Amino acid sequence: MTAAGSRLFRSQAFIGGRWVDASDGRAFEVHDPADGALIAMVADCTPDDAEGAVAAAHRAFLSWRGVTPLERGRVLRRWFDLIALHAEDLAALLAREQGKPLAEARSEIAYGASFVEWFAEEARRIEGDIVASPSKGREILVLKEPVGVVAAITPWNFPNAMIARKVAPALAAGCAVLVKPAAETPLSALALGVLAQEAGLPQGVLNILPSTRAQEIGSAFTRHPLVRKISFTGSTAVGRLIMRDSAGTIKKLSLELGGNAPFIVFDDADLDAAVAGAIASKYRNSGQTCVCANRFYVQSVVYDDFAARLVKAAAALKVGGAFEPGVEQGPLISLKALSKVEALVADARARGARVLLGGARHSRGGTFYEPTVLGDVPSGAQLLSEEIFGPVAPLVRFETEEEAIALANASEFGLASYFYARDLGRVFRVARAIEAGMVAVNEGFLSMVEAPFGGIKQSGIGREGSRYGIEDYLELKYVRLGGLEG
Repeated sequence: MTAAGSRLFRSQAFIGGRWVDASDGRAFEVHDPADGALIAMVADCTPDDAEGAVAAAHRAFLSWRGVTPLERGRVLRRWFDLIALHAEDLAALLAREQGKPLAEARSEIAYGASFVEWFAEEARRIEGDIVASPSKGREILVLKEPVGVVAAITPWNFPNAMIARKVAPALAAGCAVLVKPAAETPLSALALGVLAQEAGLPQGVLNILPSTRAQEIGSAFTRHPLVRKISFTGSTAVGRLIMRDSAGTIKKLSLELGGNAPFIVFDDADLDAAVAGAIASKYRNSGQTCVCANRFYVQSVVYDDFAARLVKAAAALKVGGAFEPGVEQGPLISLKALSKVEALVADARARGARVLLGGARHSRGGTFYEPTVLGDVPSGAQLLSEEIFGPVAPLVRFETEEEAIALANASEFGLASYFYARDLGRVFRVARAIEAGMVAVNEGFLSMVEAPFGGIKQSGIGREGSRYGIEDYLELKYVRLGGLEG
């Protein structure tokens, strides 16, 4: 079944349990990034639509918060089962609108579903405390209650998983949710809405507002007093604006922002494993991930060997459209993204970096870019301080462990980091010294539902996933009971 032929294919907004057009009748185009083909015309929601969705979510919240955790978990479990049942259609739709290879799209659907399954179970584990009172005849209770209406603003690079990672814990906690998906990839979000409705989620508990008017919709959320929490994944620049605009109503915030992940290869590393990890971290989703390796620091004694092996492995990657057999790297999301990668590579070359592989648009045209490795990248190159968001691996030599740590930490960001070493003492020293919310040691992949996902410094605040993830959707209430002397 083609994505457009699936019953999961929707182009209207989902507000208050109904599928509706934008209030002004406008729609926007969604294109396949691989060939530019028009996929759909999708409702372009307005600030008025956002106001209506907030009201619907608040009404739904007043009843949803009273549903028992057991029943909330059962609804989420039905949603998970439906996602699993329709995984192939969801993957096809995702691959079509986002461009990632079908195999990667299938992995994303499974990854997203894991959050729905996990938080279906966590709903029953929202536990408070009884604190010992300092005086007789009194008790101190600590309760955990849902924060209220949550607005989730999600990116285009993982249009299924980022929604599931935010919505599932919010629903488990008893919150109602407003989702503003990226305009590039709204179809995956709307498909999840279809399945949530079929799972029995009450009207208004989940609302999905596709729109090209991101700033206007965002402002409607940040300034509305009934929206009590914002969960955002995207750039640090936009995260700052959300923090600023939310100050007027003192909202609870979860911000998963920019990254600039170092990937360190020490002289005692298993180089085959390091290369495999580099390929997995750097070229997955064409380098368009917030946690992908952005700058490679390689100890001088193994630099040439590692560089040669990485070039060989990257050169073997098959580039193509999402549905072509064996494809490992797809297109970039847009011409704007392609131009950014070109500019960063040009800047590095102008400063003296050597092109070891690639370094140009792919012969397929469109928004495809060659798998690229740059050698001896100088410290002033822009791509060492900016997120590349493309399939480019810049290599830098270092001499000592202390130098590697200093280079890794010389960034305003602190989301993910990777390093390869076999000396146990070094592993613990470096893991503790690196300034990042997540550290992968001898691994090129670190995202999983059981682990807390998030960063430090200007990479954001809050954590998603794991048993800690539901806490960002809860408030603590202290209750002091007196008159219990008997």
